[in-house]
Amino acid sequence: MNVLSLLLSLVLVLNMTLASVIIFRERRDIGSTWAWLLVLYFIPLLGFALYLFFAQNYRRSRLFEWKEIDRTGTEEAAREQLALISADGHAMGNPAAGDYHDLIAMHLKANKALYTEDNEVELLLDGKQKFDRLFRDIAEAQDHIHVQYYIIQKDELGIKLIRALAEKARSGVSVRLLYDELGSRRLNRRILQELRDAGGIAEAFFPSKFRLINVRLNYRNHRKLVIIDGKVGYVGGFNVGDEYLGLDPKFGYWRDTHLRVRGGAVHAMQTRFILDWNYASRADIHYRPELFPEPEAAFGAAGVQIVASGPESKLEYIKNGYVKMISSAKRSILIQTPYFVPDAGYLDALRIAALSGVQVSIMIPDKPDHPFIYWATLSYIGVMLRAGVSVYLYRNGFIHAKTIVVDEEIASVGTANMDVRSFKLNFEVNAFLYDREVSAKLAEAFREDIKVSEALTLERYGQRSRRIRIKESVSRLLSPIL
Repeated sequence: MNVLSLLLSLVLVLNMTLASVIIFRERRDIGSTWAWLLVLYFIPLLGFALYLFFAQNYRRSRLFEWKEIDRTGTEEAAREQLALISADGHAMGNPAAGDYHDLIAMHLKANKALYTEDNEVELLLDGKQKFDRLFRDIAEAQDHIHVQYYIIQKDELGIKLIRALAEKARSGVSVRLLYDELGSRRLNRRILQELRDAGGIAEAFFPSKFRLINVRLNYRNHRKLVIIDGKVGYVGGFNVGDEYLGLDPKFGYWRDTHLRVRGGAVHAMQTRFILDWNYASRADIHYRPELFPEPEAAFGAAGVQIVASGPESKLEYIKNGYVKMISSAKRSILIQTPYFVPDAGYLDALRIAALSGVQVSIMIPDKPDHPFIYWATLSYIGVMLRAGVSVYLYRNGFIHAKTIVVDEEIASVGTANMDVRSFKLNFEVNAFLYDREVSAKLAEAFREDIKVSEALTLERYGQRSRRIRIKESVSRLLSPIL
């Protein structure tokens, strides 16, 4: 009994100490603080272990540095653009950009996200379309290929990508592959060896320091970027695996949104990749002009800013961009996301928009791929329905797109979901688009998806069972740390 009393006392002291750290030192947001305190209270020993694995705070860290970044000229250009916008908010050539100069200025000031408007933006809404296009670009690469994905599966598509990269490496093209260790946990050295033997380099982000133990597993690099010869860039929701081609019977057809970009925005994507790569690899990328080639002519007229965010960021840059877009809406807001677990600021912005007469529409899957997050999503969807938001359940497979379109004038497409994890915990990257033509195409894609979706009414939502309501309540309580 004395030993048991001692153990219980020790657990109590550990919990109180950790609770004090959470409250007074970490200075987390209130929702996350209460969620962790509940975990510690109800499951003391396991809660302590969970906190060690899932609750590190990188806000004060400076993870990504590149000593040669000034040679790209982006920081100086960003300062000049900010000064120009401050002097004349409508100095841009693209009409949509001129109307949203304050959003551009916010990203420039907070994230140093250079604005370019010489871009051609191609929408890729289908897995086969996306990967056919990608493999053609890889085959045509002359100087370098930089690839970054959260998930690369050990299946037919994943192996096809590795072999395509290996073939280019054997031909003398510089090939670098960066993958997230948790997301791509099925990859192994044998699969990557072909690429390495061919002269390519593959690195894992936040790898385990000890086998089967990774205290940083809660902070994942969710970014998906491909840059080819510094001229073509890809960003969006697709990972690499057969399911993204619609070949997994569990999900069926996979609906996602990706962008193929040519123009000045590719340089910003290149910079983001180099920052991530130099953190993960000992083989640093050094500046050379071939990484940032000057375009011979403008490929298009779309305005683009590449905005990155992560747990090391001082602010939630992508979420702030979403909220600013929502608050700017006059007519319509179209959102597609597989997970809808917003924080209070994002939720209030949408609710205010809907209540003020803006037509807000949200599309989510009608099936879960992560049950807890799905039930939490449904709980927040109830709030939206009561505010008059139109909600659609996508029924033609699984929708994984992360898009928002405002007034069919501006849009954002990228890797960040509309949830707390993407806002605070994952490393994400989005393209903010200032172009009416591209935004109209995204809006049209949304309307096409409505044809294979079911409208969720407030009446039907109110008919869900008590069991589902309990699942929603528990999941919502834990949503700040899901």
